[in-house]
Amino acid sequence: MPPLIKLIRPHQYLKNSFVFIGPLFAHQWDLSTLYESMMTFAAFCAMASAVYILNDLVDVETDRAHPIKSKRPIASREISPLSAKILLVALFLTSVGLSINVSIYVAACTISYFIINIFYSLSLKHVVILDVFLISSGFMLRILAGTLGLGIAPSAWLLLCGLMITLFMGFSKRRAELLMLKGGDKQDQALTRRVLDDYSPIILEQYIAITAACTILSYGLYTVSPKTIQLHNTENLILTLPFVMYGIFRYIFLLHRHSKGNDTAKDLLQDPHLLITVILWFVITLWILQ
Repeated sequence: MPPLIKLIRPHQYLKNSFVFIGPLFAHQWDLSTLYESMMTFAAFCAMASAVYILNDLVDVETDRAHPIKSKRPIASREISPLSAKILLVALFLTSVGLSINVSIYVAACTISYFIINIFYSLSLKHVVILDVFLISSGFMLRILAGTLGLGIAPSAWLLLCGLMITLFMGFSKRRAELLMLKGGDKQDQALTRRVLDDYSPIILEQYIAITAACTILSYGLYTVSPKTIQLHNTENLILTLPFVMYGIFRYIFLLHRHSKGNDTAKDLLQDPHLLITVILWFVITLWILQ
């Protein structure tokens, strides 16, 4: 893979699909809303790449001591820090330009996303539990950009479900990092673990179990909510719940039996079970809501 592509991580753009949740569940599928959704998606793609570059610049020394992150373009010296900074500024300005073209609220969400990640990269990612909540906040900003930013009133249930699923993925990522570093060189662990020193497998297992259960419950309650039934004029949305449950159970299985969880987007694209589950959930949801 070319160094520039590795630097901006386009496979992670899958996470920005959270901006489409608002239009999908609000029944706003007109061309104008879809166009603004695509612009919002593109804005978050550019800003996300800027954030990845920022994080790589801040962590360049510790990345070089990491068994996997040492292969990143800046850490491996394939791309110079100056070139990375120029690209970062270009991506940031592109994102802001696209955001403002949609609405001031979308611009506020993308800029807030960047500011949060500045503090995250510099220090807050070393604060136990708060680090995962900050990761989750980035996804919540995507949902808000795809709702309030497009003039759509966000559903409290969907916001709760979005919070729970992103916390679940965040704690799963920390569990995967612990598994990856287990048994490694002590000097490398001292350089790369940091916040992982405050976590333990037992604590993370409890966090994962709680957030997984809350995700299933919040999504299930959303599908049977009277407001949801009234909005979509159907009670059949509950039929999509098994796909959500299967996807979460499959992800936990991959975390424990196949050492996955370190890169959610890559796990989704590489595991046929997860990919087919997400596709079926989307198709059936679209069919029920039409």
